[in-house]
This record gives sequence, structure tokens and C-alpha cells, in this order.
Amino acid sequence: MKNLRVARRYAAALMDIAEAGKIIEETAGDLDAVASALRGSRELWLLTQSPVVSPARKAAVFRTIFAPRIGEGTMKFIDFVIGRQREKHLPEIIEQFSLLRDEKMGIVNVDVTAAIEFTPSQEKDLSNELERYTKKKVRVRITVDRAIKAGLVVRIGDTVLDASMRRQLELLKARFLEGGPSTN
Repeated sequence: MKNLRVARRYAAALMDIAEAGKIIEETAGDLDAVASALRGSRELWLLTQSPVVSPARKAAVFRTIFAPRIGEGTMKFIDFVIGRQREKHLPEIIEQFSLLRDEKMGIVNVDVTAAIEFTPSQEKDLSNELERYTKKKVRVRITVDRAIKAGLVVRIGDTVLDASMRRQLELLKARFLEGGPSTN
């Protein structure tokens, strides 16, 4: 179960520490390594979810795995989270930290669903257009979904720009069913 309020609070505290030490990118890299390990190891993820394993044992396992690979500040933060018995929220905390970092850097994540694969040149052109539209740097994630027939669907936060053929056909169908005039 996601608890975004808790995750946001912990992520904001870690961001304050990382900003003060001017180690935002290093901390983000450390957290990416932890997130990758949690996604890649069912046993590690189950450990974070287990109410039976003591916080001291969990902290020892995390120290063994991560202390040689991540910064001491990040390790102390993970120890703190485990000590507060909030380790099951680590994935959400890491996600929120990433969002806060992007916010600070003026980066917006954009999800694009297209009917066909884009060439690198088309991806660059799309990124440039989206940067003009948002007036921010964009990180574009493109997925292909042939069900949209043609065109694309762009999601920027809560905003959806639907320029898909599927959507246009749905609108046309609705106009026909209403009996209204169709306009080009």
C-alpha cells in the first residue's frame, strides 16, 4: 500500500540534507541503486515488507548489501528509515525523492504513447516541442501502442493531450450518434 504523504515527508527531509551537503545527484544515484536492488530481488523486497524480522536485522542486511556501494549519508538515512519502521515505504520514498530532484532541476516527466516507433530525430523534435510547450526541460518516455491507430497521446502530470486517431474516431462517432452536423 502506498502512503505518499509519509514518502513525501521522508523524501523532503533527505532532499534538505542532500541540498545542504550539495550531494543531490550522488544521493539520487545511491537511491537508484537501492531501488534497482529492491526491484531485482524478491527476497530483499519481502524483507522490507516483513513485520516479523526485527529492524536491527533489516538494518544489518541493508548495511551488508549497500554500505560498500552507496554514500554514508544515504546509508544513515536508510538506517533511520528502518529504525522508524518505515522501510516498506522505501520504494515510494525513492520515487518521491526523484520527483523532488526533477522539480528542483526544472525537469518534467512526459509519457508519450505513439502508434509507431519514433526515429531518434523525431524523438528530438518531439522533446523540443514539449520543452517549448512546458517551458521546462523534459524527460520523455515513449511507449508504442498500436491500438491508438495513429497519432499520439501525451501525458504531462495530470494533463493529457490526446491527438490519437482512436480519439478522433470516438469524437466523430459521438457526433453521428447525437445526430449533429459533422465539421472538418
